[in-house]
Amino acid sequence: MSAPDEETALLGLAPVAPDRTLAYGAHPDQVVDLYGPWGGGRGPLVVLLHGGFWRAAYDRRHLSPLAAELAGRGLPVALAEYRRVGAGGGAPQTFEDVAAAVEAVAAEAASGAAGGAGAGHGLVLIGHSAGGHLALLAAARPGTPVTRVLAVSPVADLARAHELGLSGGAVAELLAATGPDGDEEPAGGGPAGGAGFRERLAAADPLHHPPPVTLSVTILHGTADPDVPPELSRRYAAAHPAATDLHELPGVGHYAPVTPGTAACRTLLDHLRPSPPGASGSST
Repeated sequence: MSAPDEETALLGLAPVAPDRTLAYGAHPDQVVDLYGPWGGGRGPLVVLLHGGFWRAAYDRRHLSPLAAELAGRGLPVALAEYRRVGAGGGAPQTFEDVAAAVEAVAAEAASGAAGGAGAGHGLVLIGHSAGGHLALLAAARPGTPVTRVLAVSPVADLARAHELGLSGGAVAELLAATGPDGDEEPAGGGPAGGAGFRERLAAADPLHHPPPVTLSVTILHGTADPDVPPELSRRYAAAHPAATDLHELPGVGHYAPVTPGTAACRTLLDHLRPSPPGASGSST
């Protein structure tokens, strides 16, 4: 499959309905879809974060086939939604929602009703594209229940993504300031290059937030990705070499790793297996 065909292949898959849905807030997008054996699975609890450059036009449904694939392999899976730009999201609401979703899933897994889903196997946060950015950022929060991140084609260097103007200035949209009445204000009181904007950019950039020493990060990134250059993952891995295991997928584009049935998705499934201690490092 060529890189340009990957988006069509993923979006052409029929959405898979969850077994049940858990709300973690009052907004319609503050929900998590649950799949698989929540009465105790064979592996870690998996939380999936979708991409779409943080915009409301893209929701979690395109990752539901992957959620079902993981659940079919005996894993308890939570496919998280969050408020996005254009529907009550953006900074900081999007970041707060992801943290709240992860906490809610961890609490649900620990409850008696869930039968200790993922108990003893940890919590793996899998994020694709902008969801990869959110996963890396959420995993760096103090006290996170996340034990491992698997970031796929992530926007891992937010400042560089902004410099490149990815997806028509998506980073600037994400970080646009809002006033107390919800109306947009100029970023930093002025243009996107103002001091206020630069502060928000640094605060939201995983490059400036190393993961805890107890947490490992695996990154999968196709070398032919036309949407998020692999350069961003290389820069993150260079900034956090002790914690990061970067795997570049030759000839793979942006969507194949999260499309069930592809060789790249089989690579993702292989990397869900725990890495041996001290295995971090970059490879191709």
